[in-house]
Amino acid sequence: MEQSKEQLLVNLAKRVKELRGIKGVTQEEALHDTGIQFSRIEQGKRDIQLSTLKKLCQYFEISLGDFFNASFED
Repeated sequence: MEQSKEQLLVNLAKRVKELRGIKGVTQEEALHDTGIQFSRIEQGKRDIQLSTLKKLCQYFEISLGDFFNASFED
């Protein structure tokens, strides 16, 4: 079944928060390191561009494929 945009944003929020936790950085530290505002992403209120997703993957040292793990499957 296809996910709604809202569900995709929730899954995006969860994944970014999970990866930030694994890296052990606060939203403020991540903002300083990347220039990306994590709070709105993690609240599920901001859709991101592919270029932002690529920058996040580089920051978390994962591939785009690794970003889309089982948390995006419904």
